[in-house]
Amino acid sequence: MSTDAGAVQFKPVRQHLGVISQFWRFCRHKPLGAAGAVILTGMVLLAVFAPVVSPYGEYETNYKAIRVAPGAAHILGTDEFGRDLFTRIVWGARISLYVSGLAVGLGMTAGALIGLSGAFWGGVVDLISQRLLEVLMAFPMLVMALAIVAALGSSIDNVVFALAVVLVPQGARVVRSAALTTREADYVQAARAIGAKDLRILFHHVLPNCIAPYIIVLTAGLGWAILVEASLSFLGLGVPQPEPSWGGMLSGAGRQYVVTAPWMAVFPGLAITLAVFGFNFFGDALRDVLDPRLRL
Repeated sequence: MSTDAGAVQFKPVRQHLGVISQFWRFCRHKPLGAAGAVILTGMVLLAVFAPVVSPYGEYETNYKAIRVAPGAAHILGTDEFGRDLFTRIVWGARISLYVSGLAVGLGMTAGALIGLSGAFWGGVVDLISQRLLEVLMAFPMLVMALAIVAALGSSIDNVVFALAVVLVPQGARVVRSAALTTREADYVQAARAIGAKDLRILFHHVLPNCIAPYIIVLTAGLGWAILVEASLSFLGLGVPQPEPSWGGMLSGAGRQYVVTAPWMAVFPGLAITLAVFGFNFFGDALRDVLDPRLRL
């Protein structure tokens, strides 16, 4: 009896050690993926604890400290209104994560459901869904996002909606391809032969095999969404002022004072670069781990 109790007691310890060993194995074989995970973790922590980390308010101005170079009082300097640049970048991380996470989650999920249903049932469902997706794919993604935001107006919700719409075809194609392959597998045909219902086959056999490509394309889409949101804000069609958007910081004053106050453009641009690289590195490593053909 005591032996069984000891085995139960040490089982969680062995599970934790297994997770830690897998983590170190991932870091050893995928150093860029681990670096991307570190960047993303830091970005998420900054966004979550923005009120604690930022030394000033995101809208707080100080006209006695306009375009001050990086120093002790302002570690990344100030902008043309005397606002602390570090504070604006930290709060900008929250907006970038909110916009990219919500847009990619909605767009990729809607596309995945369309691709899954079209591949599984085929026929008219697949025909209609593919023709609609081809209409969306006929336009470049950035041009489509620009057109939607220009028509609806500049706001955070409209940016989320525009990015979600243009991401639907990408999620649909990836999941549809995986679902078509799985639908013809022997175990799926065996399930049909013994009388399994369509919904049971869909949720128990087809859907689990589409999760890995869905996660991979979801991660890759986050970096793209951050870049497009920054591009829209740079053009004045994204997050409206005075919200702290990385792309908005690069626009206007960031270009106007690029020679006399280069930190106003360098640090927001560096934040965008790190975020996109982080998502891309982590997404590539995640693809290698989850794809059976590339598994370590």
